[in-house]
Amino acid sequence: MSQPPNPESLSIVIAIFPGVTHLDFTGPHQILCRLPGARVTVASLEGGEIEADGLVFARLPKLSDIDACDVLIVPGGFGTTQAMGDMDFIAEIRRLADGARYVTSVCTGSLVLGAAGLLKGRRAACHWAWRDQLALFGAIPDPSRVARDGRYITGGGVTAGIDFALTVVAELAGEAVAQGIQLAVEYAPAPPFDAGRPETAPPEVLQRISTLYGKGMEERLAAAEKAAAALL
Repeated sequence: MSQPPNPESLSIVIAIFPGVTHLDFTGPHQILCRLPGARVTVASLEGGEIEADGLVFARLPKLSDIDACDVLIVPGGFGTTQAMGDMDFIAEIRRLADGARYVTSVCTGSLVLGAAGLLKGRRAACHWAWRDQLALFGAIPDPSRVARDGRYITGGGVTAGIDFALTVVAELAGEAVAQGIQLAVEYAPAPPFDAGRPETAPPEVLQRISTLYGKGMEERLAAAEKAAAALL
C-alpha cells in the first residue's frame, strides 16, 4: 500500500476574485493551514484587497507572482458570473492548474474551472442552484458533497468547503491527520434544521430561495454559455 505524499513542501493556492463568498475559502483555509508544513496562499488577479460579503482581505499577492502550486483551489460566489468571463483570471487558473497535483474548487468555483476548460468529461460538484450549468462545459454534474475525479476534487455549496478540505488533507497526509484536524476544530455538525439541501428543505423555503437566486440566473447562464462557447 503506497504512502500518502509528504505535505512538508506543499504549496496550496486559493485563487479569489471580487464577489467571492468568503466562507468558500475561509472554511478550507482554516483546515488547510493546520496541515503541518503546508504553505497556504490566498491570491487574486490584481493583488491588494478583495471585499467579500462585507469583509476585506488585504495584502493579497498577485496570481501572476506565483510560479506554481501543488494544490489549486477556486472558491465560488456571486462574482463567479464575472470571473468566468475574465480572460486574464481564467488564464492564471489554467497556468497554475497545468502544473498542480490537484485542481480543486468549492461551490460555484467549479464553474470557473469549467470555463477554463478543465472539467470536460469530469464529474464535478457545485452549489445545487447552478450545478446543471456544469454540463455546458462538458462536465458531469455530481450532487455529492465532495466529488473526486482523478486529480480534480470539487466541493458542493459553501459549507461543503470544510468537508472538501478534510478530504484534501486526507489525500495529502492521510486520514489520521485529517481526523486530528477535524477533532481540533471540533467539526461535528448537527444543524438545527434539515433544510440544507433542496431535497429536504420545506417546499416554501425552497421556493423562496430559488426565487432569490433566480434573479441572477439568466445573467449567470448567459455568462456560462459565453464561456463555454469560447472553448469551442
